[in-house]
Amino acid sequence: MFEYSPKVQDLQRRLTAFMDEHIYPNESLFYQQAEELGPWKVYPIIEQLKIKAREADLWNLFLPSSEHGAGLTNFEYAPLCEIMGRSHLAPEVFNCSAPDTGNMEVLERYGTQEHQERWLKPLLSGEIRSAFAMTEPDVASSDATNIESLIVRDGDDYIINGHKWYTTNGTDPRCKIIIFMGKTAPDNPDRHHQQSMVLVPMDTPGVKVVRPISVLGFYGVPDRASEVTFTNVRVPVANLLLGEGRGFEIAQGRLGPGRIHHCMRLVGLAERMLEMMCKRTLSRVAFGKKISQQGVTIERIAEARIMIEQTRLLTLKAAYMMDTVGNKVAKAEIAMIKVAAPKMACQVIDWVMQAFGGGGTNNDVGIAAAYASARLLRLADGPDEVHRHQIGKIELAKYQ
Repeated sequence: MFEYSPKVQDLQRRLTAFMDEHIYPNESLFYQQAEELGPWKVYPIIEQLKIKAREADLWNLFLPSSEHGAGLTNFEYAPLCEIMGRSHLAPEVFNCSAPDTGNMEVLERYGTQEHQERWLKPLLSGEIRSAFAMTEPDVASSDATNIESLIVRDGDDYIINGHKWYTTNGTDPRCKIIIFMGKTAPDNPDRHHQQSMVLVPMDTPGVKVVRPISVLGFYGVPDRASEVTFTNVRVPVANLLLGEGRGFEIAQGRLGPGRIHHCMRLVGLAERMLEMMCKRTLSRVAFGKKISQQGVTIERIAEARIMIEQTRLLTLKAAYMMDTVGNKVAKAEIAMIKVAAPKMACQVIDWVMQAFGGGGTNNDVGIAAAYASARLLRLADGPDEVHRHQIGKIELAKYQ
C-alpha cells in the first residue's frame, strides 16, 4: 500500500481543518449568495475566505513542480484535490478552480514574459479570474477540429470572429482575460494544425457576453457557464500563444491535468455524498426500522463504497503515470478516469438523492448542485463517447 509523503500528510491535515472551520459552515451562505446575487456578481464569502486561505498558506497547490505553487506532483496533489472537491465552495477559495488552473498552467508553459507579468501574476494572486473559449454552439464541439471561429492576421494584429458558449467565468466581473481558440489556417490539410490560441482581454471592443447559461437550472454554481460572441475583435500578434497552428497541441497539454483535477474532485464529492447518505439513513425510520437497515439501502451504500474506492485507485494510477511517464503515455488512463469518475459520482449522488427523498431534489444540503456538476462532467473536457472511443482504439491496437 502506498503512503503519502510527510509534506502531503501535513497539507491533508491542514486542508481538512480549514474545511471544517471555514468551508462547510459557509456552504449554505455560498449557495444563498449565488442564488440571490446571480452569475454576474462576486460572492462576498469567496473573497473573504480567499484571504484566510492565503494566510493559512493553502494557496495554488495545483501547480506541479513550479516556483509559483507548492511544487507537488500530480500524485501528491490528488488527495488534496479530493479534499477540496468535497465542496463547491472550496476550490476557488484555495485558487485551485477551473478554468483558472488550466489557464495558469498554459500561461506558465507557453506565455511570454509579458503575458506572465500582465496575466499570470494577478491570476496566481487571486486578483482576477479568466475564461477559456473553445466550445461553439453551431458545431459538434466533441470534435475540436470542427471549430469555426477565425483568427485572421492583419498586419501587426489578429482579427477574431467567433461564437462561443459554456465559456466558464464569462459573466464574472473579475474575469479579465480569455484564452480563445480559433482557426488561423482553416485550409491546412492537417486538421490538427488549423487552430491557434490567442489571449483576448475581456474589455477588448467586440467581445460581448451574451448571457449566463444554467447548468441543470443552476446559475453560477457549480459553474459560471456563459455565451460569448467575438465580432471583429482586434488584438496584437504578440497575444498569440506558442505559434500559429499549435492550438490543438496546447489544448491537449491543458486538458490532461484539467481532466484529472475534475476526477480527483469528483472522488471527494462522492465521498462527501456517501457520508451524508449514511448519516441520513441512520437517523430516519420508515416502515418500522431505520432506513439504513432496509436491504436496498445497505446494498447501495456497499456499492457506493466499492465504486468510490475503484475510481480513487484508478485516478491515483493515472496521476502516478502522468508524473513518471508523461501525459501522452498515460492517455489511456486519463481517458479511463474521465469516463469512470463522473459516471460513478452520478450514480452515488442519485442514490443519495433517493435516500433523502423529496428533500434531496432541492439544494438545502447541496445534493442537487452536486448532481449538476457530476452530470456536467460527463460532457466537459470531452464527452464519455470520445474517451471510450480512444480507450477502445488503444486496446485494439495491442492485438493488431
